[in-house]
Amino acid sequence: MKRRLFLKSAGIAAAASAAVAAPAIAQSAPEIKWRLASSFPKSLDTLFGVTEYLAKRVAEATDNKFQIRPFAAGEIVPPFGVMEAVQNNTIEMAHTASYYFFGKDPTFALDCSVPFSLNTRQMNAWMYFGGGLTVLREFYKGYNIYNIPCGSTGAQMGGWYRKEVKTVADLKGLKFRIGGFAGQVLVKLGVVPQMIAGGDIYPSLEKGTIDAAEWVGPYDDEKLGFNKVAKFYYYPGWWEGGAQLTTYVNLELFNKLPKSYQTILETACADAHNWTIGKYDAQNPAALKRLVASGTQLRPYSREILEACFKAAEELYAETSEKFPSFKKVYASMKDFRSDQALWFRIAESAYDGFMGHLSAQKKI
Repeated sequence: MKRRLFLKSAGIAAAASAAVAAPAIAQSAPEIKWRLASSFPKSLDTLFGVTEYLAKRVAEATDNKFQIRPFAAGEIVPPFGVMEAVQNNTIEMAHTASYYFFGKDPTFALDCSVPFSLNTRQMNAWMYFGGGLTVLREFYKGYNIYNIPCGSTGAQMGGWYRKEVKTVADLKGLKFRIGGFAGQVLVKLGVVPQMIAGGDIYPSLEKGTIDAAEWVGPYDDEKLGFNKVAKFYYYPGWWEGGAQLTTYVNLELFNKLPKSYQTILETACADAHNWTIGKYDAQNPAALKRLVASGTQLRPYSREILEACFKAAEELYAETSEKFPSFKKVYASMKDFRSDQALWFRIAESAYDGFMGHLSAQKKI
């Protein structure tokens, strides 16, 4: 008899406990549906595909309670309008290359890539261990945005040209599709930079509206068909040694998320970051071989051009630092970090990579 009473009491207690706990759990894991606007078209299965991967990971980690729906460039927001859309809470999230918003404040470019700065690994180190995220998040607060690193292209190629460029003189008057800080560097060398969204580059090259264009690297460039309208493919992309992509979240909405959802979102972005790097590194070699086989002519930038571009970049950094305090602060942090990184990579990473490149050229590997 006592045993029956005990079991009955235990059952009542368990039911009561569940009744109390259920609302608490529901509050800590609410159902949320957000929209994410990308700056990239669906045809680019890495740059846009990473947003689908991110959404999948967040949904899986929350039993589908936190759902993010990605939209390609132009579907709900123009590709270069995503920053303001997040800032004003027109949409909850965006995924973009921050240097697109260089015209609003050059500090944005430092969240993506600037000429002769950090490669992918160095950028990652600066962000998480060199103070990069700290100074950038202070900057983004002024735009009501919470920024999270979410992808990297690695070192990019130097663009497609309709004719060869061998000297600095060959750059004068060149209409070149290039974005961000690099365009302002090239202005000093007589180039006329053009900001054109990815989906519009091909027709601009085909019609001769522009003389040259840069995008990312072999895999994406092949998809966009640039090799069909420009013959010469230059390297390296000195303005994007490790271009970082960023997820923008409306700051007020991010702060309202349960802590567990904040952690899940940041963790999913880190996962997506590695996914993007791995995908590009895996797919670029085969794409480059296909491009060369189809008639693409690979050309290295001359040392003369690289030296002139570096000199122009240093001048522009100094000029911009005088005009924009936020740029000066963030760039100083990056510049100091770059000095030690360049030394370390010269000793170990670059020496190793250089020898492996030698073996490749000798067809030994």
